[in-house]
Amino acid sequence: MCGIIGYSGSKKTLPKLIAGLYALEYRGYDSAGVAFFKDNDLNVIKSKGRIDFLKEKLDLELDSNCGIGHTRWATHGEPSDINSHPHGTDNLYIVHNGIIENYAEIKLQLIQKGYVFVSETDTEVAAKLIDFYYCQTNEPVSAIRKAINDFRGSFAIAIIFKDYENTIFGTRRDNPMLIAPANDGNYITSDISAVLSYTKDFYRPEEGDIVTVTSKDIKFIDKNDNEITRTLEKAVWNREQAEKGGFPFFMIKEINEEPDSIRRTLTPRINNGLPSFDSPLLSAEKIKTYDTINIVACGTAYHAGLIAKFAIEKLARIRVDVHLASEFRYNNPILSKNDLVIVISQSGETADSLAALRLSKERGVPVLGVVNVAGSAIAREADDVIYTLCGPEIAVASTKAYSVQIALLYLISVHMAYTIEKIDESVAKQLTSELVENIHLLIQKVIDSSETFSEVADEFKDAHSIFFIGRGIDHYLCCEAALKCKEISYIHCESYAAGELKHGTISLITEGTPVIAIMSSEEMKEKMISNIREVKARGANILLIVRDGIKIPDGIVDNIILIPNSSELLFPLVGATAIQLLAYYLSFNLGIDVDKPRNLAKSVTVE
Repeated sequence: MCGIIGYSGSKKTLPKLIAGLYALEYRGYDSAGVAFFKDNDLNVIKSKGRIDFLKEKLDLELDSNCGIGHTRWATHGEPSDINSHPHGTDNLYIVHNGIIENYAEIKLQLIQKGYVFVSETDTEVAAKLIDFYYCQTNEPVSAIRKAINDFRGSFAIAIIFKDYENTIFGTRRDNPMLIAPANDGNYITSDISAVLSYTKDFYRPEEGDIVTVTSKDIKFIDKNDNEITRTLEKAVWNREQAEKGGFPFFMIKEINEEPDSIRRTLTPRINNGLPSFDSPLLSAEKIKTYDTINIVACGTAYHAGLIAKFAIEKLARIRVDVHLASEFRYNNPILSKNDLVIVISQSGETADSLAALRLSKERGVPVLGVVNVAGSAIAREADDVIYTLCGPEIAVASTKAYSVQIALLYLISVHMAYTIEKIDESVAKQLTSELVENIHLLIQKVIDSSETFSEVADEFKDAHSIFFIGRGIDHYLCCEAALKCKEISYIHCESYAAGELKHGTISLITEGTPVIAIMSSEEMKEKMISNIREVKARGANILLIVRDGIKIPDGIVDNIILIPNSSELLFPLVGATAIQLLAYYLSFNLGIDVDKPRNLAKSVTVE
């Protein structure tokens, strides 16, 4: 996720900005840039790639006492010098975290007013809309207010105006921003870690505030245009803790980021309440020609593919085969030019998945990449790519990347089904609305009940084996649950379709064996209850994770966790957070380094 740093004070600004950008590196980025005052003018320098490349372009001894800097994680437009922040005009420059959802329509309006655009970013649109209003009002706060009232979406924005030397303006909505006073001046940042070398004091602007920062003064104007005061807070973290947002591990921080990550990924792909994808591989004409969709992935991404299989086959009635990438090319797969291959990878560099992509292209089959990293190998080599916008994921065990993958794949499923008229508009809009408007709220409810998962995990932490059982789409969620628990707790975990237990595995169920059953389907309820009774009769200690509203007979399980009531189809999106929290607390309660499980790497770049 992008990072912002700004400084106005008595010291040279460029060393401050570069130090702040380095402190924000952990968030992940593909380019960096700065804008600063020099000789009563605005100067902008930016570069694709590492901060080191930007630093080489700068004279750190330059006499400048105010500026803003940014690390960018590409969302609109590929990583490049041109798409890097800051963006602006002769009058102003801005840096921006978040997404302006209606940037395309604003851009069209500004083009009609004579504005010319050089980048592919929504941020340049934001800068030029502020400029448009500034030219009318000649007053920064008024111009910013008018612009943000026009914006749909999320943002944290820092702005410098040529006519207001050594002053930084800031505003936010649904994105973090902090104002930090220090002995040598005042800072504006997206993350306290960027300024901890200078101060632990900070203000937290409310949504809609417009803040003015100079070397000696900080002023807040609220959304009603009243000048107000905000409470001065003090950070109690060191640098490493600050990077984790005060959480003990990146994994739990990243679980907490899931609601925003899902909204950030889905919202730009909605138009008039319906899914909107401009990929030629997802046009009505192409979708109608597909005999089979082949999903290829590894590990957690493979489990996301299983969820996609269920959704696409149910809604669009197109056959879907899901392949482990490590096996795909060695199995001499049967592929047709009327097929589509979807390669899913968080890093976009997974060696097995990349090999599968290349084989598919050799066979003349179109490949759609679903990745999180712009400019990655899979993104470059696929015929088309759709990005998940979850930001960087630091913990080895994937959480928000998985949740965002299945959310995006659900949206693609709805798009396919509606585009080829397998579902009508009302159904498509209902599912889209639930995905975009409701799911993040349900996930937040699960996160808010974290203590429940900690207590349950404490019961299971001494287990030798844990078994997960479910039916239908719940079985696919069980597969991810078992992987998540085993990889970070080192407890042996297995997942089974519930009806398969009696075909051999039930011999492993003895007194006290933990069995975690996942149930979301009313249709499959009676079958699942029978399977639960089977393991209960062998002495299993049963935890039931169940969609709220499904009635269960008393006494058949030992513990119940109710998951907020989504539709059956979309239950895995909410259930995913639940199983991630369970895995996290299993590991945490055992005293294991949650973020760095033994023998594992974040990006697997060898076969």
